[in-house]
Amino acid sequence: MLDRSTVSSQHTTAMGNDDDQFAISARSLTKVYRGKRGRTEKVALHGINLEVPHGAFFGLLGPNGAGKSTFINILGGMTKKTAGTVTVWGHDIDRDARRARASIGIVPQELHIDAHFTPFEALEFQAGFYGVPKSQRQTDAVLAALGLMEQRDWYARKLSGGMQRRLLVGKALVHDPPVLVLDEPTSGVDVELRHQLWNHIRGLNQRGTTVVLTTHYLEEAEQLCDRIAIINHGKVVACDETQTLIRQIDQKALTITLAHDIEAIPEGLKRFDAELGEFRQLHVRYRRSQTQIDEILSAVHESGIEIADLTTQESNLEDLFLQLTGRGADPESGPI
Repeated sequence: MLDRSTVSSQHTTAMGNDDDQFAISARSLTKVYRGKRGRTEKVALHGINLEVPHGAFFGLLGPNGAGKSTFINILGGMTKKTAGTVTVWGHDIDRDARRARASIGIVPQELHIDAHFTPFEALEFQAGFYGVPKSQRQTDAVLAALGLMEQRDWYARKLSGGMQRRLLVGKALVHDPPVLVLDEPTSGVDVELRHQLWNHIRGLNQRGTTVVLTTHYLEEAEQLCDRIAIINHGKVVACDETQTLIRQIDQKALTITLAHDIEAIPEGLKRFDAELGEFRQLHVRYRRSQTQIDEILSAVHESGIEIADLTTQESNLEDLFLQLTGRGADPESGPI
């Protein structure tokens, strides 16, 4: 059983080594799955270096099979690394495993719920596992924050999929860990409950909890995360502040709604990446470093085209993700 005293002051201080400035630090982290029955070995993580600052809302993104789940399982002690070092809240996961595991709460992607426990019983059992004294438990407060008080005494098997996922979040929070890892936490959760969940997680982050999020909802990650790492084929291909990463994409799009129909792209616009769309729309894609929007509008004017309306579209996290990974999420590859 883990001692509650190991985590009681962790929101305010970490203990003494070079990794204290980071909530999570991985250096040269490697994981190789050995081949069985003649199969070739699988390298899931290729000596990655990754650091999550204290208090960050950190996005860990990548296609299925990129290595995200392997990384999370190593953090939680569920998978043994092949090489490298990892610390959680300054505690080495090998030399100080108990404190490292007490410093982190993980919400897994898969739903693992004991069908015969009520939400209250499940959280009480989890708190007991972490050695939280009964006088210090906040079970009802956690249930209320996650919108599960009405279902407090239901058997877990009667909960909807979204409610079961929120119960997993509650189980990860019962020992008040300074680091919270969320692996696809809103999968199967409806919009209203998603907002409720994120309001609670934002509040935790504002009070000092470091949050690590994996999600395939890239718009969600862009809105929530102040820093993002992208993993592809077991390697970190990008890691920086969210807006800094997005600014690396040099592309922009201009959509012009025409006042009148035209049959073809005017000669003066053929030097741009332009195409005709439905509903009298002309789409122009350009690189901000090479072309100014005034150049495009001047060419439109010189071509005698009358503009009814126009909109611009900035690059976003999805553009960066697709550029760096070369593909979207592959639902058939499975998590690694």
